Amino acid sequence: MVTATAYVYPWDVVGDPAAAERIAALGVDAVALAAAYHSVRAATPFHPAHRVVDAHHAALYLPVRDAAWSESRLVPGAPGWMPGPDAFLEARDALRAVGLPVHAWTVLTHNTRLGRAHPDLAVRNAFGDPYPYALCPSSAEVRAYCATLVREVVALGEPDGLVLEACGPLGLGHGGHHEKTEGADWDASAHRLLSWCFCAACLARYEAAGLDPHRLRHQVRRAVDGNTPLPPTLMSTLREIRTTLTADLRREVLDTASAPIPVTLHASADPWATGPFATIADAPAPPVDTLVASAWTNADQGAAALTALRPLAARTTRLAAYVPALPPRPADPEALAAEWTTCLAAGADELHLYHAGLASRARLTAIRTALDAVRTRSEV
Repeated sequence: MVTATAYVYPWDVVGDPAAAERIAALGVDAVALAAAYHSVRAATPFHPAHRVVDAHHAALYLPVRDAAWSESRLVPGAPGWMPGPDAFLEARDALRAVGLPVHAWTVLTHNTRLGRAHPDLAVRNAFGDPYPYALCPSSAEVRAYCATLVREVVALGEPDGLVLEACGPLGLGHGGHHEKTEGADWDASAHRLLSWCFCAACLARYEAAGLDPHRLRHQVRRAVDGNTPLPPTLMSTLREIRTTLTADLRREVLDTASAPIPVTLHASADPWATGPFATIADAPAPPVDTLVASAWTNADQGAAALTALRPLAARTTRLAAYVPALPPRPADPEALAAEWTTCLAAGADELHLYHAGLASRARLTAIRTALDAVRTRSEV
């Protein structure tokens, strides 16, 4: 049977006594509840007390314990827009009360608050431009922060599972407020080049690999501006550096998440991937229960991502498709079911549905109807 997980924010549930039942009525098998999340302005179309939540900085939705963070410059923020420091726990208990397992959705390196406070730990492109939303996992401090964050989420949240997002570097895309970069018409190659980091920790990695960081920065700048492509041998070296730093973070985080609960990892087979779905290329298969591929653009993109992930996954690892039910998708159950069926045919064992808190009533109905339809088809 096709299993489904609905993604939810704590504020969707806290203060709304009808929320848990509304989510359970979708027919999902579990909920991915945000435990640590980046800044966002979110609609709450059903909440009795508000319609929009301005979570204006990244936050941990569990108590921030001084003892856990005393030796770190990087300390997660508390969500002042919530009525208390334990919103995850309150929402978790409400969801469990209606029979839904709760997995702690934990975003790692996407944190504008900490990137602005500590610019030396943020991604910086070849032109010297900082990406404050992107903590660079090349830094040991960033990796330690991510590991501590996961340890605290597991210990304090006592979730039924763990969902890891942004377990690797972020790049030019997936930035933040009022994005105004599309008109530059940078192609995929330029996006990749502008996503390479030149922070102090990355410069040290380049030097350790026998590269001259100053020459590399000049080469990348020229390539971005369309003059000279980088040599294949250099691209190969950079690929190894990039996939290794992501693997370093993943290893430290997964070593921390040693509790006997299922672990889900948002992942990509693209060795240059940055953002929520970090690369798992050029490394042993991650020891996780589920790998989630992005089907954000459309069904064909999702199918291609799933097909590419399968050879990189362990034999027992399940695959999931991350499928939005929000605009520009129509609130049409037939359209959603067709898209989800394509992903299932490409090897998805699970559907991860984004997003049960943001969806209108028509979209919730479409989700429920589409999920019933794909389950019926899978049983034929």
